[in-house]
Amino acid sequence: MAYKFVDNYREKGARKQLVKHLEKRGIEDKNVLRAIGKVPRHFFFDETFWNQAYRDIAFPIGDGQTISQPYTVAYQSELLHVKRGDKILEIGTGCGYQSCILLELGADLYTIERQENLYNRTIQVLPYIGYKPHFFLGDGSKGISEHAPYDKIIVTAGAPFVPDVMLKQLKLGGLLVIPVGDENSQKMVTILRVGENNFERIELDTFRFVPLVGDKAW
Repeated sequence: MAYKFVDNYREKGARKQLVKHLEKRGIEDKNVLRAIGKVPRHFFFDETFWNQAYRDIAFPIGDGQTISQPYTVAYQSELLHVKRGDKILEIGTGCGYQSCILLELGADLYTIERQENLYNRTIQVLPYIGYKPHFFLGDGSKGISEHAPYDKIIVTAGAPFVPDVMLKQLKLGGLLVIPVGDENSQKMVTILRVGENNFERIELDTFRFVPLVGDKAW
């Protein structure tokens, strides 16, 4: 794979067009749009496929995983309502693109990936391009209990159900964003912790994610 970290006027122009496209699709959060416009998505692609980087599509990144569609990244990020300094857990680092968007939004980010090849690449690439979350290798379906509680949790893979262990790792008033369904399609779900054992759940639009694999998922 030939990766190259060059960001010139062509790529910057493509990001501006992508931001306009996302606005037309209904993304309204200016901070999210600003982050999408800043993070070089082509850095996560083999140079051969740079012409695909700013299309609004998911794209394979190896190990059966994909870099999510920009609209999906923006949609989940908007649902999180990130405030600067929020302690956020990301389940499924993948290539790290979503991680970079959350860091641009000011998150104190904890991110976990189960695929060792992806993890090993991401822990090198993200710091190299200026992004430094707290990285973890392991089963994200169980969350990361030792660093809980979190203000927000975002899951970037499709789950068959909402793992109770994640709900328990939310602060009171904390928010979980997770796609839930079968292996073919999922509903985006937001869950707000309103009491020790009380949660408010809202089901939103339909998406298609790679499966969340682990002890508390598939």
